[in-house]
Amino acid sequence: MPQDIRTFIAIELPDPLKERLVELQEKLKEQAPPRAVRWVQPEGIHLTLKFLGQTPVDQIEGIVRALSSACVPLSSFTYTVGGLGCFPDLRRPQVIWVGVQEPTGALSGLQGAIEEACAELSFQREGRAFHPHLTLGRLRDRASAEERRAIGELIQGTEVASLGAGAARRVSLIRSDLRPTGAVYTTLREIELKES
Repeated sequence: MPQDIRTFIAIELPDPLKERLVELQEKLKEQAPPRAVRWVQPEGIHLTLKFLGQTPVDQIEGIVRALSSACVPLSSFTYTVGGLGCFPDLRRPQVIWVGVQEPTGALSGLQGAIEEACAELSFQREGRAFHPHLTLGRLRDRASAEERRAIGELIQGTEVASLGAGAARRVSLIRSDLRPTGAVYTTLREIELKES
């Protein structure tokens, strides 16, 4: 077994929501310049709360304990998915995403508690503000300025109303193995949230 594995912490999506995201991806694929975007496989679409990166295998149990402590006082909640955008912006798209909304603050509270628990284990804090989203695709490095402009215009011109809701009842620690065909994901542990 490798000494380090690539890990992140996320909320896994219900299948009906994934299906609607795939339908949106297909619609965008038809209109986007061919081969300009690497589209995320449906099983790879997660609501990421914290990317840990290369993680020593012998730290996994400590991470699970820290996550359990952070999540114990927090209740499950419902979130909605809708709206389309790009990081860093429409003029220079790198990442195509769908937004996640949760108006009560439960999602940002959960992410903050996880960020704090991971910082205590010496994982680097995220420098940017938390912007909950689901990544649909990433532009390839070789995408031309013209292709990027076309994608920015496509995203700006595509209206995405609500795609549905999901219930966040647990948080998953997920392993990501990078392969030439795309990443392969394995859920290592699930930490339950309190029933609300």
